[in-house]
Amino acid sequence: MPNITPADIHAATHAALVAHGATDHVATHVARATADSEAHGNTICGLSYVESYCAALGTGRVDGAATPIVHQPRPGAVTVDAAKGFAQPAFDAGLAAAIAAARQNGIASLAIAHSHTCTSLGYFTAQIAAAGLVGLGFTNASPVVAPPGGATPVLGTNPIALSVPGDGALALHFDSSTSAAALGAIKEAKAAGTPIPAGWCVDANGQPTTDAAEALKGAILPLGGAKGFGFGVMAEIMAAALTGSVNSVDVAGLKVGDGPPHDLGQFYILIDPGTHTDHWAARVARLVSAVADQPGARLPGSTRAPMDLVPVPDALWDRIVVLG
Repeated sequence: MPNITPADIHAATHAALVAHGATDHVATHVARATADSEAHGNTICGLSYVESYCAALGTGRVDGAATPIVHQPRPGAVTVDAAKGFAQPAFDAGLAAAIAAARQNGIASLAIAHSHTCTSLGYFTAQIAAAGLVGLGFTNASPVVAPPGGATPVLGTNPIALSVPGDGALALHFDSSTSAAALGAIKEAKAAGTPIPAGWCVDANGQPTTDAAEALKGAILPLGGAKGFGFGVMAEIMAAALTGSVNSVDVAGLKVGDGPPHDLGQFYILIDPGTHTDHWAARVARLVSAVADQPGARLPGSTRAPMDLVPVPDALWDRIVVLG
């Protein structure tokens, strides 16, 4: 398995996207997100998506030349129509205005509408935190999660992400699906011929299963039962209803090349942490120290750092290079 630099991952992804119809600007933003995911060990949201990006560019399921349309309906709200293009350039198009709005008003929202899957939600909230703001994000996806007691998927994995700025780094970075497992993890288990943990999925008849192939015919369970399903519903309301994008239940598989555009939404809340108190940093520091004082314990993302070299399976790397 070769060790690849994030710069080389960026270059190979960029070349593949441009070769299949993306503009240089669009390819740069998507490649940057891909390299960032791989550098932080998030392989599910990294190079494994590039082949599907290229396929979707070829069929028109995603517009690789889309120009995001930004407008500000109210002083504390920024909306970006991704125009059926990638989420990464759409987010970038609205970020500066949303940051300015949050600093002026204390809080602001950034809605991304009608986009291709954003893949790693935390990639975006981390950028908000890098500007000194608390970033909270929501998105939805194709239907894979059944409600408690059901067997028919109605929600996507519907992640929620929170990034909190610290002294020169992230104090906290939390990015998690609201499902018991990521769809990519189940597909990886099927490909490897290994069982999945009990409690992740049900089969097509609503029965618990540890067989990844049967799980893919059925549904993923919500994280933590009814409580996790509630968080998934919250993400659905924020990402679909508040942006005017499509519901999870109406999205075809994210990696399917053919079909209508994803038309997904993302919703971000940007908060200036000093708006209501002068003590926010001290309160965050108190939390960080209370966890750090326990050997082996840590806050999510508090030790997050990119790798200089990323191990990439030979077969996957070869496929990405050929695409370019």
